[in-house]
Amino acid sequence: MSHQNRDRSGLFDSLSVRLFLVTIGVILLVEFIVFLPSAANYRENWLNERVQAARIAALSLEAAPSRMVSEELSNDLLMRAEVLAVAELSADMREQILPPAMPLDGPMKEIDMMEETYLGSIGETLETLAAPDGRMLVVRAMGSGEGRVLEVILPEAPLKKGLGAYAARILIVSLIVSFTAAMLIYLLLILLVVRPMQRVTQAVIQFRQDPGSWSRKLGPTTRRDEIGRAQNALADMEAAVSESFRQRERLAQLGESVAKINHDLRNTLSTAQLASDALSTSDDPRVQRAVPRLERALERAIALATDTLKYGRSSTPLARLQPVNLSETIDEAALEALGEQETQIELSNDLRPDETGHGDPDHIYRIAANLIRNAAEAMGERGGEIRISGGAGHIDFADSGPGLPQRARENLFRPFAASSRKDGTGLGLSLSRDLARAMGGELSLVETGEGGTRFRLTLPPAPGAK
Repeated sequence: MSHQNRDRSGLFDSLSVRLFLVTIGVILLVEFIVFLPSAANYRENWLNERVQAARIAALSLEAAPSRMVSEELSNDLLMRAEVLAVAELSADMREQILPPAMPLDGPMKEIDMMEETYLGSIGETLETLAAPDGRMLVVRAMGSGEGRVLEVILPEAPLKKGLGAYAARILIVSLIVSFTAAMLIYLLLILLVVRPMQRVTQAVIQFRQDPGSWSRKLGPTTRRDEIGRAQNALADMEAAVSESFRQRERLAQLGESVAKINHDLRNTLSTAQLASDALSTSDDPRVQRAVPRLERALERAIALATDTLKYGRSSTPLARLQPVNLSETIDEAALEALGEQETQIELSNDLRPDETGHGDPDHIYRIAANLIRNAAEAMGERGGEIRISGGAGHIDFADSGPGLPQRARENLFRPFAASSRKDGTGLGLSLSRDLARAMGGELSLVETGEGGTRFRLTLPPAPGAK
């Protein structure tokens, strides 16, 4: 997937829109949870009011002679109480206090308010909202005396209508509250979270497009929360990476310049070497004494220019891992490093003639040649011993030289800084370590001191090896 496709976003991919919708959803959910007990409380109050009205109507009969009233008065009392019939039950009888004005025909729902629980009331409320039309309620409550139960029959339709209207009011209020709260929370989140995150996101996108630019640098912030810490960390990283890119660009420009200078310098040195060869035929004793020193100086200068060119041009080649005869490769590298000239250096290759390791033969060859050459140069004219040992897993390069000085140890493997010689570049160790790591191995300093120096080349494991 391309960066353009990933950067494209829809409306609902926006963090602010998601926060707005989530806020509304959460508030509506809370309002619904609050609505259930409040609706149950509305139903309970509504039923209690009807039961209380029926109880008052029943008490009005106490003033009538023999508790007998006309049918017209009975219907009027039922209408005022908004019930259909009132009766009182005891253990052994049922007394019809206010009989119904007409026969009651239809489905009945019994409700015992004396035994109804809180959760049961919520369930009954939901059932009422979904109940079929025309149903009647038979509500039982405390009667006029101990052991007596008041029974009231009333239509369910007014209760259902009232609950519906109550639910509609709650819904309207909930929507108003949720949208208002969501808008306020949305604005706060926009100011405190979304806008800072958008700035950070935009900075990351711009930084990805042009890492080396300083024109759109993300500055630090005084915020101490998580967003502030993230922004400050990103600003530090951006500054470090931008500086790294700038340094790389400067190094690339420097490398191009050095390559051009070195090219011209090598041509000049080659001309000087030809002149040195011509001077070597002179009969002047003073010229004869000066020519060897001149030749050595030219050789060192040409070697410096060559090493610098190699380092500036080299991108470490890919390793071609395969079985390598280590003993033969070391012998060939030693022949190149030491040459056929007479020297006081004694080379001991303790590897078995058939010793085989896993790696790139060219990389191992170049590493060995650099290490042997460095060891020979470190021991100088007084000579010494270079001992090669190890096996398939690693190869040790030990010399009997004076050891590395403190400055060389501190800058080991750093180009132009790790050499212990005044005329050295320190490029050999740096290139050798890069070659070792390209194979999946490592080059490290094991020990150094007055007794000599030992480097270890660790080879990558062979396929299938544990």
